[in-house]
Amino acid sequence: MSGCTYLHSNGSVEGGNSDVFLKDLSNGNANFVNGIEKNGKDFKVFIGYDQREDLAYEVCRYSLLKRASIPVEICPIKQSEMRQKGVYWRERGKLESTEFSFSRFLTPYLANYQGWAMFVDCDFLYLADIKELFDLVDDKYAVMCVQHDYTPKETTKMDGAVQTVYPRKNWSSMVLYNCGHPKNRVLTPEVVNKESGAFLHRFQWLEDDEIGEISFVWNFLVGHNRVVEGDLNTSPKAIHYTLGGPWFEQWKDCEFGDMWLKEMEEYKKSVEKNVD
Repeated sequence: MSGCTYLHSNGSVEGGNSDVFLKDLSNGNANFVNGIEKNGKDFKVFIGYDQREDLAYEVCRYSLLKRASIPVEICPIKQSEMRQKGVYWRERGKLESTEFSFSRFLTPYLANYQGWAMFVDCDFLYLADIKELFDLVDDKYAVMCVQHDYTPKETTKMDGAVQTVYPRKNWSSMVLYNCGHPKNRVLTPEVVNKESGAFLHRFQWLEDDEIGEISFVWNFLVGHNRVVEGDLNTSPKAIHYTLGGPWFEQWKDCEFGDMWLKEMEEYKKSVEKNVD
């Protein structure tokens, strides 16, 4: 895919639209990634991209790469590109709050049905090393995710999008895919373009015991999950601004919004520094 960014084990970065500031982050120093590789391959991360949330995407990518101690390959899933490539053609429904509501399920296909890959919404802020998450993968599962029990009270989210309620809501917002698992070969472009939201977002191509569970701290829902004082096991490693983040005017004062704004300023300064 175009627009992919590669953080290699020698600390070098190539590809993507923001190479300049990413090279500054690594400083050409192998210690940035500690020379750690898993099976000699980069960990693939696909981030959902929406034109309305370009800055959210950039900050998400920045926060993840800045803290990564393993080689990482990041690719945006852009609906326009998927359409140009002929792998995505379904019409956008009225209840689709983002451009990647369904294209996210192309992740195993885009990874050539090989290895492990992660899909994540663009409205995440990473606070921990992605290696910690990658170390949790278990080949006995087809997918692994945070299994939220989440029923939002709000009727709208983000910039006025309709809030929907359904079983396993937000499970698909961050998923580790065992792309080589036989069951995930079901997720062809043809299936992703024709199947219902229920089939895809509820993982109905899988049995329950094929879905592994990850701690909620890796998909910490703002306004739903809570930090318990003195309990480090409740401290978020990845914050998910699922209702809307500070890049939207009406959500600029949301919980954990100051952390995202600080990361955004750091990202912007890194870009400016290397452009000058």
